[in-house]
Amino acid sequence: MVFFSLLAAVALEQFRPLRQPLHYYQYYTRFTQWIERRFNAGEYSHGAIAWALAVGPMLIAVWLIFWLLNGISPVLGWAWNVAVLYLTLGFKYFSDTAGHIARLLRAGDVEGARAQLGTWRGGDASQFSADDLARVTIEQVMAASHRQMFGVLLWFVLLAPLGPVGAVLFRAASILARRWVASRGRFGQCAQRIFHIINWLPARLVALTYAIAGNFEDATYCWRTQADAWPETEEGVVLAAGAGAMGVKLGQAINVGGETVWRPELGTGQAPDADSIDSAVSTIWRGLVIWLVAGLLVVIAGWVS
Repeated sequence: MVFFSLLAAVALEQFRPLRQPLHYYQYYTRFTQWIERRFNAGEYSHGAIAWALAVGPMLIAVWLIFWLLNGISPVLGWAWNVAVLYLTLGFKYFSDTAGHIARLLRAGDVEGARAQLGTWRGGDASQFSADDLARVTIEQVMAASHRQMFGVLLWFVLLAPLGPVGAVLFRAASILARRWVASRGRFGQCAQRIFHIINWLPARLVALTYAIAGNFEDATYCWRTQADAWPETEEGVVLAAGAGAMGVKLGQAINVGGETVWRPELGTGQAPDADSIDSAVSTIWRGLVIWLVAGLLVVIAGWVS
């Protein structure tokens, strides 16, 4: 049932992708902001309590609904798995955005590409060159594939006996780690550490997947030698392996708000362009196919045995 839940949710997300704004994410964001205002006194323990309140009740509710529905009928339990997975996956609308930016760059509409990327990443892209836009777009789409597809699918599988609890856990932990990263004092450190633990295995499996889907030798070399220099270690693992697999250079300095922001260089080869954005999306889809084929082989092996 686990594999067919994954297959149904991925297919549903492809044929009927979620579109911004996602109202239930907006509601959850407001809820986490409310919790932060109530508990953020700058201490680590306050962050731990806030994290438990922001995640724990939701996980219990998701598991309880699965337990009740599955008790009535396994088909209902399966449908709940598919529905929750569908709502926690979100890579398709980001891959579509990346494709739109690539088309704008090919058409020479740098201003349009800047506006699209700025809206997507929530930062100032008004000074980005065409090369900057291609690099940062690839970084964004690879990070999104990890946080909003591969990580969700892996944790769903790992906690499959609890229904879709794993998918919700990974997405909630990812959201809190990003929302509370700039919180005053040590409040946000708990969310960072929990997501680091949860994210350790998915990041490395995604990096290995990119290596298999592209240039294995360059991907593993960049993973070993460059990932630790990136500010977020797990994200650095994914981006370094992805850049090496594709044979492009990511990272490097960018101009944000009139100031040069230095970033370590990732990858090897040439500077990316609009076509490289499409190649990045294709690499991600090949990685997804690898995961689904591996899952299918496990299912077949179970039937045979």
